[in-house]
Amino acid sequence: MVRIPYSEPGDRIESTRPVTVSRYRGITRLNHWVTAISLIVLLLSGLAFFDPSLYWLTGLFGGGQTARWLHPILGVVLFFSFLGMFIQLWRLNLPQPEDKAWVSQIGDVVAGNEEKLPELGKYNAGQKFIFWAMSVLIVVLIVSGVMIWEEFFAGYVSIPTRRWAVLTHSIAAVAIILVFILHVYAAFWTRGTLRAMTQGTVTGGWAWRHHRKWLRDVAGRRQNGPAE
Repeated sequence: MVRIPYSEPGDRIESTRPVTVSRYRGITRLNHWVTAISLIVLLLSGLAFFDPSLYWLTGLFGGGQTARWLHPILGVVLFFSFLGMFIQLWRLNLPQPEDKAWVSQIGDVVAGNEEKLPELGKYNAGQKFIFWAMSVLIVVLIVSGVMIWEEFFAGYVSIPTRRWAVLTHSIAAVAIILVFILHVYAAFWTRGTLRAMTQGTVTGGWAWRHHRKWLRDVAGRRQNGPAE
């Protein structure tokens, strides 16, 4: 049976006075911020074309022509950047038995009563939902986006199909905006999370409180020697 990991090789205890734990490698943080910046620019440029009342947003990019040229290119950048994150993190986001308990005790999560929750791996069920929702929506957006990219693919997609692709692209865009807002809110709501994606480390207290099973796994690997 293949063991589903709770940590990855780059996770390690940096120091013990005070305890500092490495949570994200540099390449993971780079992937995250390229993905985040690409998504923000895509949201702004996409909203500019979503409704005439929002067309003024094209001024952020030097006008409508530039925004129309930039939007699909950044869509490709977003896809490949997130693909890098997906390859690194998908195993850690697979469902675990404790995820069901976490969801059933969402009231304790909101109230901050984490001592009543089961011990968690590197990601809780909410983070896993965001990861998989982003994965599915980005695939939908890139596929539908290519279908409406008339500069290169106009001859390969019929007009009725393109209309459906525009509708699908718009719905997926609204959905990913909502998921993105949830992700940002959770990052600010859980103090110490932003440090993980800016500095790459968290305090031992943060790891013990929010992701105890992950911390145990990292500590166990440290005691048993460096991971291969």
